[in-house]
Amino acid sequence: MTDLIFATPASPASSISSAQASDTSQSAAAHPILQQARQRALEAQLPFAGSITPPDAWQLIADGLATLVDVRTNEERVFVGYVPDSLHVAWMTGTAMNRNPRFAKELEGKVKDKSTVILFLCRSGKRSAAAAEAAQKAGFINSFNITEGFEGDLNPSQQRGHLGGWRVHALPWIQD
Repeated sequence: MTDLIFATPASPASSISSAQASDTSQSAAAHPILQQARQRALEAQLPFAGSITPPDAWQLIADGLATLVDVRTNEERVFVGYVPDSLHVAWMTGTAMNRNPRFAKELEGKVKDKSTVILFLCRSGKRSAAAAEAAQKAGFINSFNITEGFEGDLNPSQQRGHLGGWRVHALPWIQD
């Protein structure tokens, strides 16, 4: 049974024309949140478009300006929770956490337009930064990392879910 933790806005229509998709990508790229993230990325010499906070990521998603790609393992999504309507392309797989050699191909299969604004999410913001870099190298020109991830950093007691992260910011998520 799936428990809805927070309500989410209706998903954008799945049947939009390529012209509408292009217009959305262009307006998204000009959004102040992304412009600021790009500037910080240039200053920090990041190998991807930039990093944004979970609340800013949610604003872009709710406004229909970005696509969220969760790069955690399927097990993490099932047992810890996930963002409704997010896409899933694992950056690492299995208990050994081996890098997914098909990451770019799987991403291309789910996100057809390489100009789409993609926001990558993992547990703490580290794997998603690596995924954003790989996506950028694969031609996805608007690849952004979500800082803090889904669960945030470890606290002094070595626990996640208390210092930052998607859930701490009380953003929409569900758990199976």
